[in-house]
Amino acid sequence: MAALATYEFLTLPPDEVTDLGSRTWYVRAQNFVLAFTRLVAGDTLRRDASAQREEYVIVLPHDDTTIDVTAGNESQEVTGRGVVIVPPGDSHLSAHGDADLVRLFDVRTTDLLARCGNASAYAEPHPRVALLEPWPDPPAGHRLRVYRNADFPLERGRFGRIFRSSAFMVNFGDPRNGPRNPDRLSPHHHDDFEQCSLTVAGDYIHHVRTPWTSKRSQWHADEHAAVGSPAVAIIPPPTVHTSQAVGEGDHLLIDIFSPPRADFSAKAGWVLNADEYPAPEHITTA
Repeated sequence: MAALATYEFLTLPPDEVTDLGSRTWYVRAQNFVLAFTRLVAGDTLRRDASAQREEYVIVLPHDDTTIDVTAGNESQEVTGRGVVIVPPGDSHLSAHGDADLVRLFDVRTTDLLARCGNASAYAEPHPRVALLEPWPDPPAGHRLRVYRNADFPLERGRFGRIFRSSAFMVNFGDPRNGPRNPDRLSPHHHDDFEQCSLTVAGDYIHHVRTPWTSKRSQWHADEHAAVGSPAVAIIPPPTVHTSQAVGEGDHLLIDIFSPPRADFSAKAGWVLNADEYPAPEHITTA
């Protein structure tokens, strides 16, 4: 059974530094690569068609960020928190001022796998994690798609702000100020998929418990991993886990799954771009 893995980016050497000084850290899970970039104003991040044969996702974690993104003949300026889905082919992006941003590439984008600082952890597939089976492509075809959090106000009874592509589900948690009530945590587990929890504001503790088996040699002590921001935690199945915001100030956590979650997709109104990225036929919405 795999162990919890956490990565606080700014405490680690970057995996890539551009001539202008932009720094990128690459971390992988079984089915995808996460690239966290501290982008310098005037610098450009590019993907070319020969390597980028699948769409990828840009996550903008902060409201004070504005980027320009171009894919093929399409260009958009995007301000504030949200998600941009970039079609296959040539693309590039730059920021108005220094900016933090995240890009998500599924494992079919093979040129990035070796750049990951934890590549050796996935030299062999993790047997408890289901391999990526992409969901349907958008019926209207691939194009540059922008989903700004500000266009989707929070609603009582709806969990965060959830967007999906054919390979990813991105869930912006509800922003909070101050610590989470320790008597209102939400321990849960997943049978066969990893959870990538990206902390972008505030300090957190990831509480993780490994279920016991009949083999004492497989038992593990509970983990209580403290991380700051920006950081990621790769939480393996079937561990029981919950994340607790601690300390004062703003907190924001973004959960990432690949492929998209069937249970969240079955909730009517939860996936905010479900009309553009349909679920497989066996998933019914209620």
